[in-house]
Amino acid sequence: MTDRCAAYCRYCTRSRVVSGVSDQRLELQFEMAFRYLEEHPEVRDVLLSGGDPLLLSDGKLEKILSRLRAIPHIEFIRIGTRIPIFLPQRITPALCKMLAKYHPLWMSIHANHPRELTVEVKEGLERLANHGVPLGNQSVLLKDTNDSVEIQKTLVHKLLMCRVRPYYLYQCDLIKGSAHLRTSVEKGIAIIEGLRGHTTGYAVPQYVIDAPGGGGKVPINPEYLLEHDNDHTLIRNFENKRFMYPEPKAKKAPCKSSDCTA
Repeated sequence: MTDRCAAYCRYCTRSRVVSGVSDQRLELQFEMAFRYLEEHPEVRDVLLSGGDPLLLSDGKLEKILSRLRAIPHIEFIRIGTRIPIFLPQRITPALCKMLAKYHPLWMSIHANHPRELTVEVKEGLERLANHGVPLGNQSVLLKDTNDSVEIQKTLVHKLLMCRVRPYYLYQCDLIKGSAHLRTSVEKGIAIIEGLRGHTTGYAVPQYVIDAPGGGGKVPINPEYLLEHDNDHTLIRNFENKRFMYPEPKAKKAPCKSSDCTA
């Protein structure tokens, strides 16, 4: 959890292994999280994520949402989930109706490739949108899978047709065993360059690197700012045309001295 603007209300777990997997006991320590949130009025945004919250039954999920909504300083709730992509049948009318009771509630889904956006997935996402749930997509740049302008453009266009706003495009994390999936930052920047100005701005995600060591999301963009001083800012657009933007001139303070001749 964070003491700033958001709290990551993850499923705090503790397992006791006796003899095998079937003997593990999972303890979900929600009360600890609720107490923390109640005692920290500076927290205004709560994210339910990792394990997937939509794996819970409607009843269990509603208990969490209703308890959060009872905390006056919690302004809005987010759910991070992959369920709408690989199990779209979970997005039932009953689930959507229940979620709609706890607005403002936002949902981030995770689609990496346009082939994941099937007819069933589209129907589920539209059902959520029809119940007032704003949807955003977080995807990961994967080598030889989706690391081209063509695939990314198809993905973001299909997302918009599913009423999902492309949100983040992540550079692959430094996870052990994932080196073969990592593409270069240079290629990621080239993809953003190939999207911005060539399609609607709603379709362009923010390319980010989750800084190693807990540094948080750092936005990475093509270089559009070419020069800047007190008098002007030199910028370029997606066509590499250059434009000069004049900085506002500081107004001189009025002279208050009796012998001022200005």
